[in-house]
Amino acid sequence: MRKLYPPLIFDVLFYATAAWFLSVGILRYFRAATWVVFLSATLIALAVLGVSFVIILHGHRKRTLSRAEREKREKLLLHLALEKEENVKASLLRAYLADGKEAKTEDDLLIVEGEPLVPIFTMQPLSADTAASVLKSFGTSTFVLACNALTMEAEKLLSSFGRKAVTGDEIFSLFERTGTTPEKLICGEIPRPKFKARMRRVFSKKNARPFFTGGILLLIMSLFAIFPLYYLISGSILLLLSVFIRMLGYAS
Repeated sequence: MRKLYPPLIFDVLFYATAAWFLSVGILRYFRAATWVVFLSATLIALAVLGVSFVIILHGHRKRTLSRAEREKREKLLLHLALEKEENVKASLLRAYLADGKEAKTEDDLLIVEGEPLVPIFTMQPLSADTAASVLKSFGTSTFVLACNALTMEAEKLLSSFGRKAVTGDEIFSLFERTGTTPEKLICGEIPRPKFKARMRRVFSKKNARPFFTGGILLLIMSLFAIFPLYYLISGSILLLLSVFIRMLGYAS
C-alpha cells in the first residue's frame, strides 16, 4: 500500500484542484457572492476528491494485479530465452505432464500430444526467417512452435503451412496453472530504474523547452479566458519550472 499513496494522492488532488478552479470560474461568471463561490467550490472539490479516491483506488488495485502478472510473465519468458535448450525442454515437459497432457522426449525432441513441440524463445518476436528454417527442417511433418512472440510475417507463414504456435501468454498460463514455474529464474529480479536515474530523466535540460512553451501558451490563454487565474498560476509555474530545469537540470 505504501507504493499506492503518492500516485493516488497526486491524482485525487489534481482532480479536486481542477474542480475547485472550474467551479470558482463558473460561479464568478454568474456573479455569485464571494462567500458562496468559495464555499460551493470547496464543497464540490471535496466531493470530487472523495469520488475520485474510490474510483482510482479500485482501478489501481486492478492495474497492480495485472502489472504483477506481467512482471512474472516477463521474468519467465526472459528465463526461457536465456536458459539452455535441454533445460527449457525439461521445464516444458514437467509443465505439460502436470497439466495432464501426454508428453515425452524422443530423439532429442519434445513430443506433446503426439506432435513435436519446438521451443525457440528469443528476446525479440520470432522472425519469418527462423520460422522458415524450422519448416525446412521438418518438411511435411507437423510440429508446434513454442516462442515468446511471433512477428506478423512469421505468423502468416506458419498459418499458410497449417502449423501452430504457442506464444508467451499461453506458456505463462501453462506454468502458472500447473505450479511448475522454475524456482530460480535467470535474471529473476528485473532491475528497476533507481530514483536518481528517474530524476535525471524528469529534470533533463531538454525538458525545459516543452515546459516553457506550455507556460507561454497558458499565459496567452489567460488574456482571453473568463477566469484567467488558473492560466496565470499554471503558466507561471511552468515558466519558472522551465527556468529552474534550464539552470540546474541535468545535461542530456
